[in-house]
Amino acid sequence: MIYEEIKKANIQAMRDKDTIARSFYSVVLNKIKLEEINKREKGEDIADADIIRILQKSIKELCDEKEGYAKVGNMTEAQNIAAQIKLAEKYLPQMMSEEEIKAVILSLEDKSVPNVMKHFKINFAGKCEMKKVQEVLKSL
Repeated sequence: MIYEEIKKANIQAMRDKDTIARSFYSVVLNKIKLEEINKREKGEDIADADIIRILQKSIKELCDEKEGYAKVGNMTEAQNIAAQIKLAEKYLPQMMSEEEIKAVILSLEDKSVPNVMKHFKINFAGKCEMKKVQEVLKSL
C-alpha cells in the first residue's frame, strides 16, 4: 500500500535529516490522516486511489507554490519545491497513454460521454487524466 511506503520514507527522511523530504512527507501524511478520518466516519477504509488523489492535489499545490517563488526570484525555495514534486511523483502510477484510453473506450458497448467518464472514474481512478479521456472520446 502506498501509505506504508510513504510512512517508511518519512522515517528514513528523519534518519537522514533530510528537511526537504521530511516537510513534504509530514504534509502528505497529515492530509492522508484527515482523509482516513473522513472515510472512517462514513464507515469506509482509505484506498490507494484516495492517496493517489491526495498526491495529485499536492503536486498541483506545490507547482503553484513553486511558480510563486520563481516569480519573486527565490530560486532556492523553488528548487526545494521541485525536489518535493519529484518525491510525490514517484508514488503515482504510470498514466495511461492516449492509445490505451482509446482502446478501452472502443471496447465499451455504450460509448456515451456519461457512461465512458463513469467507467474511467470507477476503474482507472488516478491512472488517467479525465480531461485526456474526454479529448480522446471527442476525437472518435
